[in-house]
Amino acid sequence: MSDMITADLVDLDLSADTKEAAARALAQRMVALGRVTDLEGFLADVAAREAQMPTGLDGGIGIPHCRSEHVTEPTLAFGRSAAGVDFGAADGPADLIFLIAAPAGADDAHLTILSSLARQLMNAEFTAALRSAGDAAAAAALIRGEEPAPAEDAPGDTRETEDTRETEETADTGAVSAAASAETAPGSTGQDSGGPARPFRIVAVTSCPTGIAHTYMAAESLENAGREEGVEVVVETQGSAGFTRLDPAVIAAADGVILAHDVAVREKDRFAGKPTVDTGVKAAINRPGELIGEVRDKAARGEVTAAAADGSAGSGGATPVERGGESGEGYGTKLRKWLMSGVSYMVPFVAAGGLLIALGFAIGGYEINKAPSVMDHFVWTQADSWAALLFQIGGVAFAFLVPVLAGYIAYGMADRPGLVPGFVGGSIALTINAGFLGGLAAGLISGAVVLAIQRVPIPKALRGIMPVVVIPLVSAAVVGFLMFVVIGKPIASAQEGMTDWLNGLSGANAVLLGALLGLMMCFDLGGPVNKVAYTFATAGIAVASPSDSAMKIMAAVMAAGMVPPLAMALATTVRGRLFNAAERENGKAAWVLGASFISEGAIPFAAADPLRVIPSSMVGGAVTGALSMAFGATLRAPHGGIFVVPLIGNPLLYLVAIAAGVCVTTALVIVLKGLRKPVTGTSAQGPGGGADPSAPTPGAKQPVAA
Repeated sequence: MSDMITADLVDLDLSADTKEAAARALAQRMVALGRVTDLEGFLADVAAREAQMPTGLDGGIGIPHCRSEHVTEPTLAFGRSAAGVDFGAADGPADLIFLIAAPAGADDAHLTILSSLARQLMNAEFTAALRSAGDAAAAAALIRGEEPAPAEDAPGDTRETEDTRETEETADTGAVSAAASAETAPGSTGQDSGGPARPFRIVAVTSCPTGIAHTYMAAESLENAGREEGVEVVVETQGSAGFTRLDPAVIAAADGVILAHDVAVREKDRFAGKPTVDTGVKAAINRPGELIGEVRDKAARGEVTAAAADGSAGSGGATPVERGGESGEGYGTKLRKWLMSGVSYMVPFVAAGGLLIALGFAIGGYEINKAPSVMDHFVWTQADSWAALLFQIGGVAFAFLVPVLAGYIAYGMADRPGLVPGFVGGSIALTINAGFLGGLAAGLISGAVVLAIQRVPIPKALRGIMPVVVIPLVSAAVVGFLMFVVIGKPIASAQEGMTDWLNGLSGANAVLLGALLGLMMCFDLGGPVNKVAYTFATAGIAVASPSDSAMKIMAAVMAAGMVPPLAMALATTVRGRLFNAAERENGKAAWVLGASFISEGAIPFAAADPLRVIPSSMVGGAVTGALSMAFGATLRAPHGGIFVVPLIGNPLLYLVAIAAGVCVTTALVIVLKGLRKPVTGTSAQGPGGGADPSAPTPGAKQPVAA
């Protein structure tokens, strides 16, 4: 690690008071040594990674890190803060801050060294030695694992050297443990066989978005907790340097599984049929003992996941509901994930059905909804027949909205067994006119019913028929009873009341609603709040004959969602010197993304400078939403951006509303960015708009935070 950290990359008196300032201070040291070519671009990558998951750890440690195209070689900078910096850890601010920078194509050897540092951070003696280090050279030597300088206190340094060796021995112990498991697995059945009782065996997988720090710290934490509790733990780290698959014999001999991950587990089906705890990677770092206890409890109850029970767990693990309901999260976070999983599967049906219906209206007029079925009357040469065909196909697609929403909310909660009761409950919601609200309720109820059934102890001989026969039968019957007899009518009444309220909106109330929806669309740029506003709008038009108010709401939502990326594109065009090379490249793509109603086109800008970009976008979005409602613009299509302008009521005024919001956001961003002090090392544009010769080659188009 001698080439990764030197005394010049250590700041023992870090004075930053925010995590952004801390990252900037340490990154400037990397820039000064030529390890980072573009300060702002690199910090944007760090911010993008930080946005995925806070990098603070219990014990006063912060590890901001990323992989970036602006990094020339793997580099580590260390800062020690007397006041502490908040990196989102549950136990408070961090005083030991490690900024890890890896090139986008870092080689395995360097990443392995960085992973070994991550494991050392789990050792209290190592962190204590860093807190007491007297100078930068000594701190750098400790991190590198080298012998201390003679001038330093020998006893403390000796303990640190021994501790480093112990850390290395820890990794070796894990390997020996794996080997031992592999040797005993062929003859093991998971039960005692007359000899001495063997320890409880757990296999685990750890992974994080970057695959550099949290992945290996979680592994170390689980292994340490296993040794303390007399449990044999073997961990597969799926990091940036790739991963070595656990021996199938080790997995077969395991009594339980812990999956601690923030990205999809690769080849997850290998662990089918085992008691499993599925959680986030930070839970394994902060409370490994609890996770081990959960696995042991599940094994004692004979409890396995439903997907594992039928041996058909997906290997890709790439669905958006793969980790719905992680045990380390609060109920609010779980609920948001479940609802968003349903919405994510519903949106393609909304887009396809809505656009088909809108095209039908555009070709055949608004009377096309009264056309007879194309099964009975279709003339190839008549435009009205084609319009009726498009309208009726779109209507069929729209009929799936509520069942798909309910089905995949239940899927997010309970995996595949939740699909049957979810779809049944969603279809019942349509039958009783409970609409969108009924679909939400049906999905949540279906997931809860399946989870309750799965908690009932089942004899091993019957587990094979549970996901195929018992769970679908019982859950569909329970959900159907509740939807038809108990809660269906109240929900249908609530849906009718909301529809009547929307139909009655006019004047100032409509304008205020437009402004609110505009704020929501621009708050998190495709995130949960954005999706709530979008789902609210699409629910209104997801009927055969939507009201005028519902179509106005849809128009306002789409217009506001186009503002942030278009404004960022305009700002990088008129004031390019305020943005770095990567952002100017992103600005070119933002023109197309914004015009297509893809709000996520502004995320790279918001990640790099959230305090200026997000408030500016919200103001512009509110202006556009309010103006769109005031102008009475209507939209039947749920997506499409400027490409569906011909389908919009009052299209010219609609474009004026979008232009007004874009100009407001652009002006605010330019003013706010112009007020900040220039930072040494930031690539800038020349006065004439050309790139500064010192700026990096514009090859980086998006932040690399994976």
